[in-house]
Amino acid sequence: MQIDRKDTNDIMSQAVVHGETVYLSGQVSSDASDVAGQTQGVLGKIDAMLANVGSQKTRMLSATIYLADISTFSEMNEVWKKWVPVGACPARTTVEAKLAAPQYLVEITVIASC
Repeated sequence: MQIDRKDTNDIMSQAVVHGETVYLSGQVSSDASDVAGQTQGVLGKIDAMLANVGSQKTRMLSATIYLADISTFSEMNEVWKKWVPVGACPARTTVEAKLAAPQYLVEITVIASC
């Protein structure tokens, strides 16, 4: 089965399609200084990346959300609930983690079907 890598650089691909499954790399946004704004930015990136491989958020299988501070869970979740399609929620995990740079407050990875 073919593997198609999208937006690849020296260390990673932004998306990998294998068969009918797409794996997105962790997405971050520094467009805002709060978790709600960064979550909105990340979800916009996920929408665009899924569209680029012929998928959409209704086809998400799983999502992993990394928060720099778990106390911001409710703030992130309010944005998530407005974005995720009713009846099409993926399996989801949310954890607190030290992210790649201090300006990042949230990072989200997604696996979806094409």
